[in-house]
Amino acid sequence: MIKTYQPGVDDDAIVDIWLKASRLAHAFLDDDFLTREADNIRNVYLPMADTRTVWADGRLVGFISLLGNQVGGLFLDPDCHGRGLGRALVDDAVARMGTLELDVFVKNDIGRRFYERYGFAEVEQRIDEPTGEPVLHLRYPA
Repeated sequence: MIKTYQPGVDDDAIVDIWLKASRLAHAFLDDDFLTREADNIRNVYLPMADTRTVWADGRLVGFISLLGNQVGGLFLDPDCHGRGLGRALVDDAVARMGTLELDVFVKNDIGRRFYERYGFAEVEQRIDEPTGEPVLHLRYPA
């Protein structure tokens, strides 16, 4: 079930999911960096984004945050991968926005496979300044 983000209510679960999923998909990033970014998720990004959550088994298990048609984040509890929940979140975003764009780290094999299967296409590659890591900018529909 997809729901609209509830500020102050969903924050802890979202940050926990982001950190757990990031440690898996972004294992190449320093844990200190991830911890600092977790604070930014709560205090900077969530307040300015249009966030929707996905629930399964009575608990919040994932979210997508949009800044206009830019996907700022799509994260699921890794225990819930492969259940169609990420696709449901992106389907919901596409239904609302039409076109989506996003950045994904080149080394994030999990994310890159998901976006490729969904039908996103590469627009360009650049270096992410805070991390020094290469990222791909993707668009859907291609």
